[in-house]
Amino acid sequence: MDNSFNFGRLFGIQFRLHYTWFVIFFLITISLSWQVFPYSYPEWPTWLHWVIGVITSLLFFASVVAHELAHSLVARAHGIPVKSITLFIFGGVALITREAKKSREEMLMAGAGPACSLGLSAFFGLLWLLTRSGVEPVAAMAFWLAYVNLVLAVFNLIPGFPLDGGRVFRSISWRITGDYRRSTWLATRFGQGFGYLFILGGVVVAVLRPFGMSWFSGVWLAFIGWFLASAASASYQQSRWREALQGLTAFQVMTPDCAVVSPQLTLGELIQRYIFSGGRHCFLVNDEDRLEGVLTLSNIKSVPQSGWAVTPVREVMTPVDKLNMLPPGQDALSILEQMDESGVNQMPVVGEEGVIGLVTRDGLMKLLYIQSELGMNR
Repeated sequence: MDNSFNFGRLFGIQFRLHYTWFVIFFLITISLSWQVFPYSYPEWPTWLHWVIGVITSLLFFASVVAHELAHSLVARAHGIPVKSITLFIFGGVALITREAKKSREEMLMAGAGPACSLGLSAFFGLLWLLTRSGVEPVAAMAFWLAYVNLVLAVFNLIPGFPLDGGRVFRSISWRITGDYRRSTWLATRFGQGFGYLFILGGVVVAVLRPFGMSWFSGVWLAFIGWFLASAASASYQQSRWREALQGLTAFQVMTPDCAVVSPQLTLGELIQRYIFSGGRHCFLVNDEDRLEGVLTLSNIKSVPQSGWAVTPVREVMTPVDKLNMLPPGQDALSILEQMDESGVNQMPVVGEEGVIGLVTRDGLMKLLYIQSELGMNR
């Protein structure tokens, strides 16, 4: 997810914060410290409302991390790599680099998150029972966390893709019918349907304000519905794209005519000589007939235009020791999964005579776009 930064690792998984996380953290903290706790406990001093509000917000996001971590650890237990977990405005998302290959794997992975949230709800509920007659601030915090984790579990169990409940629904349908594509389509339609219901409910709440609800609650509900409907469509399209790659090999998707350039060549010279004049998009960087690395447009874009005239290719290329070499017959889907797992955007294809081409992420995306335009992966 773009516009994110790293803030630590746990169990070998990178954790990241998206800038929108600060928005929702601020809103939740304000709501708890300015409305929820002052309304329920007006006798507390103002500073205590804010202290408990901040701590509760942090524990809520720790609960979200635990939810996503449950997905991730179950995925890794089944041999599925997990690259990172990112917190953003709607909670969290785990970047799992490939889909489950069996319905049982998907059911266990999808169900782990809601199960974790239910467990946390029970834990905080027990903490509330133990502290409600003695340590009021802790009890107040525990009660809200028990409630919100229960809501998180129930919300994620909605049987619509890409929510956890939608993935559980897909796994059940997949197991019964044996048809992964049909099951994905059905779960997606449920996800879109629930999204539209949320939007409709949000409009009703914003206009009629039933049960004393505010117009902002309606807007927020509609916003969640829009996100669900959009995410369902996007997830389905990604699933179809990944399926479209399964029948293709590295030889079929590679760029075979990559130019060979010197590592001492500046980016400015390369752009004038090979990109503007020759229309080339990928380059093999050789030094005395030895492959040093590869260079693509994404490498060039990492350097400000003002630096192109003085930056040699060697400084921005992807070194050969960071590349995974591909045999010509490797299937394209596994290549994309390797790219996601390794965090690279290009891989050389090696035949008997040496490097014969380059598979790039941009090239794969372009191929999928062309197939989509031709109606080949709908």
